Amino acid sequence: MLIISALLASAPVALSAPESGAVVVQPAAAEMAGVPPAGAAQAAAEAAPQQTEPLAAAPAEHSGTQAASPAPAARPRDHEKAGDSLEGFNRAMFGTWRVLDKAVYRPAAMAYKHVAPKPLRTGIRHVLSNLTEPLVFLNFLLQGKPRSASRTLARFVINSTVGVGGLIDVANDKTINLPHRNNGFGTTLALYGVGPGPYIFLPFLGPSNLRDLLGTSSEGLLIPLAVGTPFDTIEYQLATAVVGGLDQRAESDDALKALLSGAVDPYATLRSAWQQNRVAEIEAIRHGGEAPRVEQDQPELEDPLADPAAAQPAAPQPVPELSDPLEDPAAKPPAP
Repeated sequence: MLIISALLASAPVALSAPESGAVVVQPAAAEMAGVPPAGAAQAAAEAAPQQTEPLAAAPAEHSGTQAASPAPAARPRDHEKAGDSLEGFNRAMFGTWRVLDKAVYRPAAMAYKHVAPKPLRTGIRHVLSNLTEPLVFLNFLLQGKPRSASRTLARFVINSTVGVGGLIDVANDKTINLPHRNNGFGTTLALYGVGPGPYIFLPFLGPSNLRDLLGTSSEGLLIPLAVGTPFDTIEYQLATAVVGGLDQRAESDDALKALLSGAVDPYATLRSAWQQNRVAEIEAIRHGGEAPRVEQDQPELEDPLADPAAAQPAAPQPVPELSDPLEDPAAKPPAP
């Protein structure tokens, strides 16, 4: 169960690999993951409003005593304002993840990336993504989004047949234009008014919240119970979890470096990025019926901090020499 799938979550930047159909379900990331560097959508999810201290009562007239001033209202804790009531536990788990990531996760992911050629990794990623399309289809139906559900069903049929079981993402071609869209039971619960609950970070799953953790766990049981073999076997679940986790960690490496390396508080930075990305995913489906498009084949980044949309700097223009910097350029030249 070697997986940090939600990290990329964030990331940043939507590199998140799709969830597998295994019982051990990997949260979507950031998609930081995935995960390009995450943008900012809101400062902190579900921040509680700051309480102000009441003013002291004015002195009572015609008496020698002053009215007692009410005690200042207690200010909420920072972690409560950020929706992180389990911050002490989460920080301990985040520290555990960083140790495991340095010693195990990242070295294994880089080895996988070095050994497995890119076409093979891409094909495996497409197969695992294709296995999640029935769950995406079901959630669009539950959300009352028939158009999105029909597009997801068409994508699944095309890739399962013409795409050789999803090995080739034929439906993502611009002539067909049926990209993968992240969707899950956690999003469905959110659209029906279920709150996120406390933020939770686990070393083998990454960032999540109580609602999404329960939602993805339920989805992980659905296909094995509905279909059976081979999806209910421990060999299938372990293989998909390990391979999917290694691939996602390898793909999100640049984004994680860009997000965490210069952060004063890496834990708070990752939490904020994940919450922003999660809110954006839910709002996109709530208002538009479509989750953000997920590009599964991402080019290698030479500089994770470089802005690919930034314009190239213009070539410097030659500057004429000035014989006298105080001379008025509008003045007429002296007569010979």
